[in-house]
Amino acid sequence: MERRFEGKVAVITGAAGGIGRAAVERFAQEGASIVAVDLPGTALDEAVAAAEAAGARAVAVPADVTRAADVERYAAAARDRFGRIDAFFNNAGIEGWIGPMLAYPEEQFDRVLAVNVKGVWLGMKYVAPVMAANGGGCIVNTASVAGLSGTPGIIAYGASKHAVVGMTKTAALELAPMRIRVCAVCPSPIETRMMRALERGINPDEPEAVHQQFAATNPLGRYGEPAEVAALVAYLCSPDASYLTGTIIPIDGGRMAR
Repeated sequence: MERRFEGKVAVITGAAGGIGRAAVERFAQEGASIVAVDLPGTALDEAVAAAEAAGARAVAVPADVTRAADVERYAAAARDRFGRIDAFFNNAGIEGWIGPMLAYPEEQFDRVLAVNVKGVWLGMKYVAPVMAANGGGCIVNTASVAGLSGTPGIIAYGASKHAVVGMTKTAALELAPMRIRVCAVCPSPIETRMMRALERGINPDEPEAVHQQFAATNPLGRYGEPAEVAALVAYLCSPDASYLTGTIIPIDGGRMAR
């Protein structure tokens, strides 16, 4: 595999989850040093072990992305341990409660927006100065196809991912003078825990039927794999994508083409 990130540093939030873990492995395989971020109690050590198995230097930073002090701490950990940040996969997110808008619990709505919107904003706020100090880099935010269209049953998640799309475009404009590119990926459906939760939320009795229906109605006839999303993120952070910023890319097997 090409080592496009030799001597570079990648910070990845949500690193213990499906897409985040795949990104840890991809960036490590391409030569990056890794700062893996996720909540305490998650499989962060396993993500770091996977990075080290690929020959990368890696450190785990347990953090709650909704807390400014935690976010500032993981950005500082990258700077203090490795001296720089070149790529930032701003990926941490939750799906929240699944059900009709009129019954949606207020506390769940607040939590989803705190993680998926505030957490993404805080990440850019504290990582960008570290990135700029070494001449720039690339931020990739995780949005969703739910941020590009309406999706019944996930009002808070859909609202949060629309916000990520908007923040990505604004940040791309504001950070361009610092030589920082900002893009977003919009996955769905991908073989992850989150999709399992959505399937159970839609049909608790037969989640596999939901899986089969989603796969059958996808133009490519299947769910995507976390590694496929990670490959796109790595491309966006690489010199190969040096003229891309403010770009919002669905990775959805053609779902949005409908």
